[in-house]
Amino acid sequence: MANKLDEARRIINEVDAKMAELFVQRMRAAEMVFEHKKEFGLPILDQKREDTVIEKNAALIEDEVLKGYYIDYIKNVMSVSRAYQYRMQSGLKIAYSGVEGAFAHIAAGKIFPESSRISYSDFKAAYNAVIFGECDAAVLPIENSYAGEVGQTLDLIFSGTLYINGIYELEVHQNLLGIPGAAAEDIRKVVSHPQALSQCHDYIKTHGFETEETNNTALAAKAVAEKGDKAFGAIASAETAELYGLTVIEPNINTSGENTTRFVVLSKVRANTPSLSSTVLMLTVRHEAGSLAKAISIIGKYGYNMTALRSRPMKKHSWQYYFYIEIDGSVIGENGQNMLEELGELCDQLKVAGTFAPHTEI
Repeated sequence: MANKLDEARRIINEVDAKMAELFVQRMRAAEMVFEHKKEFGLPILDQKREDTVIEKNAALIEDEVLKGYYIDYIKNVMSVSRAYQYRMQSGLKIAYSGVEGAFAHIAAGKIFPESSRISYSDFKAAYNAVIFGECDAAVLPIENSYAGEVGQTLDLIFSGTLYINGIYELEVHQNLLGIPGAAAEDIRKVVSHPQALSQCHDYIKTHGFETEETNNTALAAKAVAEKGDKAFGAIASAETAELYGLTVIEPNINTSGENTTRFVVLSKVRANTPSLSSTVLMLTVRHEAGSLAKAISIIGKYGYNMTALRSRPMKKHSWQYYFYIEIDGSVIGENGQNMLEELGELCDQLKVAGTFAPHTEI
């Protein structure tokens, strides 16, 4: 028995020594992965990639009993790798527009959990922070399911040099907030961003509240906290309530049950990884009959499914428009390059604005 035990311990010690060496190699590779993600403004967690690794590696284990334990092992290894990358990410600076507690602040924190989030006064200032090297990436809203597109963000992407390397969906819940001890019957006036007030119109009307507009929901919460008056309430997120010491008097008061904002991550370099399977195109077409229809036809001709099409007026040319298009699929391969070449012959301006993983919820 002792000989068997000694032999087992010898094997374990040898394997552990090899595993320690391989562990260091793996973590050095994780450093390289992080540098890539930092350069392209990508989040640490890529669930699709991790699922693929688990499936591929599990197939290497023939023993079905051991396979289950191995899956747990590889999941733990990847968790450790993520934790190490999050530690490195603590130096990452992410620009957003608004104040602490605003939905952009919340979105940036969910996409880049360990980063430093830097507040800027408006969208352009946040965008320029990346241009001038003050921040590594910017998180800006691009569309809301209730209010529609965010034109200012689209304009910055069209005219600027940053690339979209991710589009993330944040479900927004509006709540009635008040100072500790306040109840709904105490509230006489609610303050919030005009869009939030509009989303909660039915609730406000039913309760007969007066309204007051602010630049964003987080500022509304801050104002109510500073007043310290039970008669004043704010409409904002639960995260904002916690941040400013308020209580959620009534949750989910927005009229529409579905209220989702899409945020883009913008950085200096365009990423291209398998998980980023959709593409954003921005283009202008010539003032000729059927030009836009021809452009759409070319996209379809090469087998791309168009999932979004929006038009925006061009600032320097009255009554002229550019178009924002989202398509399923990458344009890196020969098929995509042929499509871009044909589109280029038709379009005055054509820009591959970036790639993203579709329907990524945060």
